[in-house]
Amino acid sequence: MSARKAAPVEGEQSIAMVSVVSAVGYRGDLRAGRHRLVADEGPEVGGDDEGPNPYQLLLAGLVQCTAATLRMYANRKGWVLGEVKVRARLLRTGDGATKVERIERSITVSGTLTDLQKHRLAEIADRTPVTRTLRAGIHLDTTLS
Repeated sequence: MSARKAAPVEGEQSIAMVSVVSAVGYRGDLRAGRHRLVADEGPEVGGDDEGPNPYQLLLAGLVQCTAATLRMYANRKGWVLGEVKVRARLLRTGDGATKVERIERSITVSGTLTDLQKHRLAEIADRTPVTRTLRAGIHLDTTLS
């Protein structure tokens, strides 16, 4: 059985791929290129808490993309950011048809920047690749064999 797939888009290219093998419980052994990670669910839902849960992994992608993009931008401008800390929290209200989710993201840099530079970095943070993907939503094709 397979779900209906969207038609391929001309020029479409793969930008990331991750796979998981899950043999028992909720633990997943992930492969992302040459990297290996473990994901799991917490004990509150029956997991063993051996790694981040799927929502934590989603937020990890957002905060890393944010930090890296800000550093790339600042490097091009010759700005000294110092240490960059990005924190994200997924919040949910309601459930079912009334469920609303949002992400709070906070960014701290240790370098001395002007208010104008900080304002520009906040604008850049709102346009990072992962931010744009999350805001736009994404079409998801699934096959099961």
